[in-house]
Amino acid sequence: MKNICFTGHRKLDSENSLQIKILLDSVICSLVKRGATDFYCGGALGWDTLCANMVLYLKKRKALDIRLHLVLPCSNEEQTKLWNDSDRQVFYSILEHADEVEYIGSEYTPDCMRKRNARLVEHADGCVCYYDCTTRRSGTAQTVRMAKEKGIEIINVFELADDTAVSGR
Repeated sequence: MKNICFTGHRKLDSENSLQIKILLDSVICSLVKRGATDFYCGGALGWDTLCANMVLYLKKRKALDIRLHLVLPCSNEEQTKLWNDSDRQVFYSILEHADEVEYIGSEYTPDCMRKRNARLVEHADGCVCYYDCTTRRSGTAQTVRMAKEKGIEIINVFELADDTAVSGR
């Protein structure tokens, strides 16, 4: 697996945020050991932001030879127009440090997110998600279904975090 896409919910479990970050670090480092070099992220709030920042952190702090690719549904202005200033600043910092940025279109359209999700999966040999399987009607659910249909490996950090919480590890 060389190319990994990320998909996940915009709202993360704040009680387990440190645990989620530790698990994500571990998952990405494990994938790098297996040959992953390119990580594709959709640029949304929540999971996407966490993953993009983690790739950038691992690239810089652990000197991993990895690349961050952003696949954005629409222009930066359209993507962030309803975001608060803090979230917008984080987005632009990620954008500045990404290795590549691909835009699905310039305008927000009813299907730009679906097209972005399809493009993420198209690039990918594997998928790292944060997906609560009880939520079936979401962009994350849609992207996970696309990854399953493609037959690529899916690693669900939501389930790993739940397993860790249950076992007390």
